[in-house]
Parts: sequence; structure tokens; C-alpha cells
Amino acid sequence: MAVSYRNDVRAMLRIAIPLALAELGWVAMSVIDNIMVGRMPNSAVAIGAASLGGALFYGFAIFGIGLMSGLDTMVSHAYGAGNMPEARRNLAAGLGLAICAAPLLAILILSTATLLGWIGVSDEIRRQAVGFMRVLVWSLPVLLIYTTFRRYLQGIHFVKPITFAVVSSNLVNLFGNWLLIFGNWGAPAMGIRGSALSTVFARIYLAGILMLAVRLRDPGAFHSLRPDFGRVRQLLQLGLPAALTIGFEVGVFNAATALAAKLDAISLAAHTIALNAATVTYMVPLGIGSAAAVSVGKALGARDQRHAARAGWTALALGAGYEVCSAVLFLLLPEPIARVYTHDPAVIAFTVRLFAIAAVFQVFDGLQTIATGALRGAGNTRTPMLWNLVGYWGIGLPVSCWLCFRWRWGAVGLWDGLCLALMLMGVGLVGIWRKQTKLWKTT
Repeated sequence: MAVSYRNDVRAMLRIAIPLALAELGWVAMSVIDNIMVGRMPNSAVAIGAASLGGALFYGFAIFGIGLMSGLDTMVSHAYGAGNMPEARRNLAAGLGLAICAAPLLAILILSTATLLGWIGVSDEIRRQAVGFMRVLVWSLPVLLIYTTFRRYLQGIHFVKPITFAVVSSNLVNLFGNWLLIFGNWGAPAMGIRGSALSTVFARIYLAGILMLAVRLRDPGAFHSLRPDFGRVRQLLQLGLPAALTIGFEVGVFNAATALAAKLDAISLAAHTIALNAATVTYMVPLGIGSAAAVSVGKALGARDQRHAARAGWTALALGAGYEVCSAVLFLLLPEPIARVYTHDPAVIAFTVRLFAIAAVFQVFDGLQTIATGALRGAGNTRTPMLWNLVGYWGIGLPVSCWLCFRWRWGAVGLWDGLCLALMLMGVGLVGIWRKQTKLWKTT
């Protein structure tokens, strides 16, 4: 038995480590953007504007990324059953959906600019945030194409190119930030709009590398890319609840960012830094959750429910262990982490307070993310959607608003409410996964 579980851990790590590194590389783009704009004069305004502009973009872009998550289930099931033609047809459906979704989501993103005026964001922050978002929106089509290629590659358990592509694209983004924010080497000094343009170029590179990886690994994938609309409908049936799940989560944190912008520049900057750092640590369980999805899906495709259950529990154990370590890091080194982003002492002091709350919800955030991935591999994307809707929007955000504005706890109140939601969802979704594995044992 011990040998079997060691083998399970090694198998999970072979998939989870590259995907976790890829997720870390993905969020590193945002980290690099915030660090670089934080070196501009009046760093609190620059960081806050880039954060708000990113929130306007990612609120809908993440929904588009979530639409493609049904490929985890469809491709991994086909791969587990040894049916590569089926997996390729799923890839074609994903590309068709990406091309159709991109212009619709771009229109929605551009229409959100007026929201900042309605909620009372200051003119200076609003002007820079809208400029940042209007440049960043040009990266949306390639972002969705990249996501489709990535889901296909991880579904067929070929994950190393994903890590290489995301990590190397950060070098492209770093150089572009240095060039375009400050106007080095004769380039125009574009400020935070230069940071957004750099991200656009980095994502074009990212999609190109993964397209090449698919072509080299599976040349037959490009022989026929005409999408089957019945398959697109199936992808939507799986992907839409997953997209809503991600949208509810990202949306509530974007809403918290918008509410923090109503307070003051220091609160907004501290919220942005703490959320950015917490997002970095979150990327590892997100990668483990993706590994759980494709591992569970492959096992079920091979009709091995026992292996599917072990894969999910192995992923949860790995994620919980990691998140305990990241919580300790936030408690022991809050000030040095904050100083990576800014030298403003007031922003650093406020950020340290928020890191203490982030340390509490780390474990529960990891558990709910990995349980969601395992359930997605089993084809269940609706239950996590409902838990996210009720947890974040029915409980977390109302409590956050009450504590922030009624009790006047400010950004600390915002974070306390979200922490409560994550604790409830972490416990609840692990319980749902436990119920699923018990059902497999009886059948």
C-alpha cells in the first residue's frame, strides 16, 4: 500500500510541478507589471491604476479562460481511452470556441470603463486604469488561443513545454516593461500603458510557442481544425459552469479591488500588493488542481475509479502541505515581501496587516481549488459553481462590505469577509469530493 501511494505521489508531481511552475510564470507577468510600475513616481497611484485596469480586463478574460477548462475533462478522457482522433476533435472545438468568444468578451471589457466613475474612483487613477485596460484588451484573442493549446497539451500529459513557454514569456515581458514604461533605448516612455503593451507582446509569443509544441508533439492535431458544433456545445456544457466558477472568484476579488479604490490610495496599493502576493502562492494549488483534473479524467477514461479517487486525494494532500508553508511565509516575512513592490512606508505597514489575514485563508483557498479540479476531472463542474456563487457573493462580499463600510474596518474588513467565504468553501468542496469517492466505492 505504501509503495502504491508513493507511486501516486510521484505520478502526480510529474504533472503538478510543471503546471504549478506554469501557473507561477503566468501570474509573474502581473507581478512584474506591478513591480515595474511601482518604480514610477507616485507609486501608489501607478500600482493602483494598473491593478484596476487589470481587474477590468481579467474579470471577463478569466471567464473566457474558464470556458476552455472543459477540455481538461474531454481531452483527458479521450487520452485515457487511447482515442487520439477524439482528443484532436476536442482541440478543434476549443479553438472554434476561442475565436467566437474573443470579440464578445472584448466588447464587454471595453464597456466596463464607465464603472470606475460610478463607484467614485479618483480622476487620476481612473484615467490611467482605463488606458491600461484599452491596451491590454488586444491580448485577449491570443490569450484564449494559448489557453486552448495549453489545455490540450496537459490533457495528453505533455506539460513541460507549457512551463518553458510561460517562464520564457516573462523574460519578454520584463524586457518590454523596461523598454516601454521608462522609454529606454529610444522607445517612447508610455508609463503604465507601456506595461500593458509589453504584456500583449509576451502573450503573442506565448501562444506561438504552444502552437509549435502541439505541432511537434502531435502533427495530426492540425490536419483538420473544422470544429464540430455538437462538440462545441458539449464543451460549453462543461466549460460554462467552470467559467462561472472562476468568474465568481475573480469577480469578487475584482469587486474588492474596486471597493478598496473607494477608500484611499494607500489602502488600494496595500490591497493590490497583498492580493498579488497571495495570488502568487495560489498558483501552485491551481497547478495542482489542473493536474488533479487531468489525472482523474485520464483514470476515468481508462475506467479505473479507484485510481481516480487516489489521484484526487493525493493532489489535496500535496496542496494542503504547500499552503501551510506559504501561510508561515506570510506570517514570518511580511515586510520583506511588501518591500519588493514598494518603498512607501505607509503602504508597507498596511500591507503587513493584510498578509496576516492572507496567511489564514491560504490552506482553505488551496483545498477548494484542488477539490474543484478533481471534481472537474470527474465531469462535475456545476457543484463548485454553486458553492462559489453562494460562498463569495452570498456570504463573503456582503460581509466584506458590512465590515469595511458599516463597521469602518476599511480594507481589513474586506479581507476578513473574503477569508470567511474561503474557509466555508474549502471545507464544503472537500466534503463533496469525499462523497464522490464514496459513491465510486459502492459502485
